[in-house]
Amino acid sequence: MRFITVFLAWLACCASNSVHADLYGFVDEQGQVHLANRQLDERYQLYQKSMLPAVSSNAALDDATTPGLGATLSSDNRLPAPATPRTDGLKSVNAPTYNPRLAAQYKHLIDQTAREFKLDANLLHSIVTVESGYNPQALSPKGAVGLMQVIPATGERFGVTELSDPRQNLRAGARYLRFLLSQFNNDLPLVIAAYNAGEGAVQKYRNTIPPYEETRDYVAKVLASYQKRGGLAYPDGLRSGAGKPRVRAVILPGTLSASTASAL
Repeated sequence: MRFITVFLAWLACCASNSVHADLYGFVDEQGQVHLANRQLDERYQLYQKSMLPAVSSNAALDDATTPGLGATLSSDNRLPAPATPRTDGLKSVNAPTYNPRLAAQYKHLIDQTAREFKLDANLLHSIVTVESGYNPQALSPKGAVGLMQVIPATGERFGVTELSDPRQNLRAGARYLRFLLSQFNNDLPLVIAAYNAGEGAVQKYRNTIPPYEETRDYVAKVLASYQKRGGLAYPDGLRSGAGKPRVRAVILPGTLSASTASAL
């Protein structure tokens, strides 16, 4: 009996390597091994538990397709990253223009917020440039508010309700950026895409830039602005689909204060 049990466990292990599903089985009186992917009756015992998530009924994942800042997806619903290199194929764009006088009014505040959250100030400036053109009163048709175009739901998610206040608006956007940098391992194109479309949309498309024209244009513009401001040059493969190494966001050295870390 011990030999049969060991043999059944070995057979279950071999089968599970190919199907990755729940595996039940038993050995009958004639020594015949019976296997099934569910418990057909009381004779069947569980020998291998599936390690794959059941994504077919994942309502949260199905809903994570609408562009707009602030979509969320629980980490336990996260899809695995693709095995092959991504080929995002972003088009080449010029860095967006902005009003330098208006930008000068908020430069100090943006730089200060970047230091507080250990972000590259060039990245924060690039997002503000594309989102609002440094207009603190900007309001999108989807309800996004202020310099970083934060929607109220995202503001509340990160503890900010006064989004019309430039300082609070920047803090909400910076907190969201830090969260996304952690979620996507500092992969800058994915972080930027998630800021626009929500992290759920990026995860739905298996950690690639979603095929929304708005989001793809947005990522290209932010990267172009970031590069022009002296940020990291990003590979041409992002535009051509050559599958070259990904650019990573610059995180300034040092640790966050206890109060800031708790807020994140």
